[in-house]
Amino acid sequence: MTMQFDLVSPERSLASLETQAVDIPGSEGDMTAMPDHAALMTTLKPGIVRVRNGEDSGEFIVTGGFVEITENGVIVLAETAYRRGEFTEEIFVELVSVAEGALEGMEGGSRDLAEKRLAETRSLRSLLTD
Repeated sequence: MTMQFDLVSPERSLASLETQAVDIPGSEGDMTAMPDHAALMTTLKPGIVRVRNGEDSGEFIVTGGFVEITENGVIVLAETAYRRGEFTEEIFVELVSVAEGALEGMEGGSRDLAEKRLAETRSLRSLLTD
């Protein structure tokens, strides 16, 4: 069984294909969506979306956004997204700089959320390609 997978960002559509499973970095925890999954909407944290088709997989780095899961498919609406091979040190540095800038002037719970976002963004370093 397969399901439809679509990944779009404001700049472009990165993927539209049939797949068997999608690994998603949900803000409340990582999850895997498969055909006939219960309907669900959630937010994304910075991380990797992995599309699996048997032995093959495609990987996309996202910085946040939303995901809608239905029994027939997965739609990812990413703030920004990159194919794994496109993700460079320069992009990583810019993303961290933006996350650090978001901390300026924040206090309380908002600051806590911004600090969490910064830590999640910094964790993307491990995804840099050689």
